[in-house]
Amino acid sequence: MLTTLKNAFKIKEIRTKILFTLAMLVVVRFGSQLPVPGVNREFFANWFEGQSGDAFNFLNAFTGGSFMQFSVLALNITPYITSSIIMQLLTIAIPKLEEMQKEGEDGRKKIASITRYVTVGLALIESAAMAIGFGNQGLLQNSGNVMDIITVVAALTAGSAFMMWIGERITEKGVGNGISIVLLINIISSIPQDITGLFNMFVIGKSIPAGAVSAVIILAIILGMIVLVIILNSGVRKIPVQYAKKVQGRKMVGGQTSSIPLKVNTSGVIPIIFASSLMQFPVVISSFFYSGQGVWAEILKGLTSTNWFDLKTPIYSIGMVVYMILVVFFAYFYTSITFNPLEVSENLKKQGGFIPGIRPGKPTSEYLNKILNHIILIGAVFLTIIGVLPFIFNGLFQAQVSFGGTSLIIIVSVILDTMKQIESQMLVRNYKGFLND
Repeated sequence: MLTTLKNAFKIKEIRTKILFTLAMLVVVRFGSQLPVPGVNREFFANWFEGQSGDAFNFLNAFTGGSFMQFSVLALNITPYITSSIIMQLLTIAIPKLEEMQKEGEDGRKKIASITRYVTVGLALIESAAMAIGFGNQGLLQNSGNVMDIITVVAALTAGSAFMMWIGERITEKGVGNGISIVLLINIISSIPQDITGLFNMFVIGKSIPAGAVSAVIILAIILGMIVLVIILNSGVRKIPVQYAKKVQGRKMVGGQTSSIPLKVNTSGVIPIIFASSLMQFPVVISSFFYSGQGVWAEILKGLTSTNWFDLKTPIYSIGMVVYMILVVFFAYFYTSITFNPLEVSENLKKQGGFIPGIRPGKPTSEYLNKILNHIILIGAVFLTIIGVLPFIFNGLFQAQVSFGGTSLIIIVSVILDTMKQIESQMLVRNYKGFLND
């Protein structure tokens, strides 16, 4: 990886793209410190620390601490991520959007334009809810002032739109996927503080042997999870494909052998995000309207991952079982709407391709569907393990960190994808140089 970066900096075009990306990330981190006018930041910091649920911790990690500081980038790129997911789902449900997607580059540009409008709409709704909801509790310095509410809504919405713009500029003029790069730097920015907290809790103040053992265990857990994520992301099942020979003019073409690569982790990190969001939605809503006790309060505690694997209250760990079931369910659900075995089999048939030993058409579709179901299960199990391990560690040792399995999957995936893009750009550059010579 370091060798690739070193070689990339030797090429002016790629070096310019990398430096542009780094400059944009500096702007992002600077914007994360800018306060929203008229906001009592101490109130929000105190309110945030008093929350027992981890839903806001999850959001704070994705925004690089901007949410807890209530800066102009408090919403960050979360509205864009949400709108992208919504558009993916609607593309399957609405035939007109599905037609746009099949139109090629023009169709994708139209969908991207709609996604931007949806992003601004979501940011407007979320910022208004936060300004009014938190404003009534003391967030605003002049509580009840309509102009202050409008200022907060405008600042947060503009901040979210600005982050979307930066992400698109990085994709266009920098390296890697801009939105993924921004999400990566947000998550990484909170890791040093979390690592410092772990060492202060388990290493500092202990005897040298005990501290050394604790440090080794912490590093082993982190490295072990990184290795698991790399294995999960790199796992691919290749389905062999043979193309029949046919005559075109006076030449015999075809006869090549290829393969259909099916990733073990077909749905990426989406199942964990969906499962976490679904479980934390009641917790977030209740934090605004409900603060009592009773059966509902106990259910909310079971939905909160900070209560899982707590030896004092093991009953709340039932929520972890629900979480695991949701991850597996969304792994199958999301893959079913993003990968269509019937469409793949039809395309193979049109191109004269077939899987050895499997007849074209419906038998190929059934075969792909059978293989896919096994792969999804394996990927979902690995994904669940990676997602649950941090909760086990947090519950047993009361070690609260903002990054977990979801964050590690995003970090490793984005870094690997970005390095692949840099390598491919270097390869294209070398080919161009060879042809010019």
